[in-house]
Amino acid sequence: MPPAAERMPWRWLAAGRASRRLVLVVVFVALLLDNMLLTVVVPIVPTFLYTTEYEGANSSVVPARTEPAPPALKAPPFSSMFSYFDNTTVTVSGSTSTAELANGTESSRPPQPPSSSPPPPSGCPEGEEFLAKENVRVGLLFASKALIQLVVNPSVGLLTNRIGYHIPMFIGFIIMFLSTVMFAFSGTYTLLFVARALQGIGSSFSSVAGLGMLASVYTDDFERGNAMGIALGGLALGVLIGAPFGSVMYEFVGKSSPFLVLAFLALLDGALQLCILQPSKISPESTKGTPVSTLLRDPYILVAAGALCFSNMGVAMLEPTLPIWMMQTMCSPKWQLGMAFLPASISYLIGTNLFGILANKMGRWLCSLIGMAVVGISLLCVPLAKNIYGLIAPNGGLGFAIGMVDSSMMPIMGYLVDLRHTSVYGNVYAIADVAFCMGFAIGPSTGGAIVRAIGFPWLMIIIGVINIAYAPLCWYLRNPPAKEEKIAILSQECPMQTKSYTTQKTLRDFPLTDDSDVEAENAE
Repeated sequence: MPPAAERMPWRWLAAGRASRRLVLVVVFVALLLDNMLLTVVVPIVPTFLYTTEYEGANSSVVPARTEPAPPALKAPPFSSMFSYFDNTTVTVSGSTSTAELANGTESSRPPQPPSSSPPPPSGCPEGEEFLAKENVRVGLLFASKALIQLVVNPSVGLLTNRIGYHIPMFIGFIIMFLSTVMFAFSGTYTLLFVARALQGIGSSFSSVAGLGMLASVYTDDFERGNAMGIALGGLALGVLIGAPFGSVMYEFVGKSSPFLVLAFLALLDGALQLCILQPSKISPESTKGTPVSTLLRDPYILVAAGALCFSNMGVAMLEPTLPIWMMQTMCSPKWQLGMAFLPASISYLIGTNLFGILANKMGRWLCSLIGMAVVGISLLCVPLAKNIYGLIAPNGGLGFAIGMVDSSMMPIMGYLVDLRHTSVYGNVYAIADVAFCMGFAIGPSTGGAIVRAIGFPWLMIIIGVINIAYAPLCWYLRNPPAKEEKIAILSQECPMQTKSYTTQKTLRDFPLTDDSDVEAENAE
């Protein structure tokens, strides 16, 4: 029947809007795209800046110096080519090389000049000083996203308490789409910096609203842990696909291609949000949430936030520095710069999904403690690698361990609010995202400067030792106490539990007499 057929899509939409699983799908896709954009730039930006700024500057300056030489010298073609090579690599003055060529010293031994100033090994980039400076610049560019997100997150947490999670989630999609398109067509460092900062604003809206929405929909602690594990699986999948996808597309198609693909996927995510979430609907929280300042004074929330910050800081320091270190020491081609992160991404995907369920059984505090210790050990092993295959084990261990920490700490944040504060989740997940962003802000910005000052191996030692030293603090999350007023609320909501305790106390009166059962019934 035509009327029934017309109503079918509307019935599907109505059922979808009431489904918790579709809400989980929306959050999964949003985190996936956000983290694909986060990591797709990792292998692209260092090589793109090297190609456009270093090689571009040298190719434009050097011909101007060598053009006048051929007519004055009448040198054979090979001699003039060698003069061009000398000027680019050894910094020989134009007058000196002109005099040598005029005297015929070079033409008498044409095969010898390369041995006098050996070029760098095949595949290794030139310009060591430029690459050292680029560590700092690339680190600041990567950190700009997290720094902006750090500033915006508290405001987004307050906004979700007032208007709900749906509209901020859709605002995040719009900003992320604009950022992705800007990345595709940016050709300078400044424009790339602005696009990265814009991504931070969109990511703040998406992550805070998405995680808060999940915590409000999945109220049971066990179900919430599973849902958070699946959502963080989207984050892991984005990290997994991003860097290899970006390096391969940049190598074989071009710089704009990966960003245009991500922009198309973002449009699909926006359509999904329009259908499922109804972002025009304002749905404020029924109760007022705990202020951010109060949550920040809770030591247990601070310990959980610190674990998120320091564990993610390790991989954040690797993002700008590892590709440049590989270019300098391993002479890696472009496609390998992204593939180096593949083991970490795959193991992170496995870790978040596995420990979303396991952490609830073995103790989330214990998973976090072990995870931070493994993060530290893995980071200490990274500088020992001599080629890309030597990075597989340490990067794999790093990703798996960060998956353990993230999938344990995200549900703990919601549990701590339930246990010690008001069960409104926007602000606490704003704090969780701030902790995550502090790792990705401090890591790249300081990592590049530390590498330039004391070298890449020392950077890995410093952040590895910090993670190992912080790990024992997770023990304090083993059995966090509830606040007194929260205990009173819980006792009012669960009167049977209080009654059972009083009954047990009454029946434990010794010595037992024949009238003890009657007394117990009267006490009830």
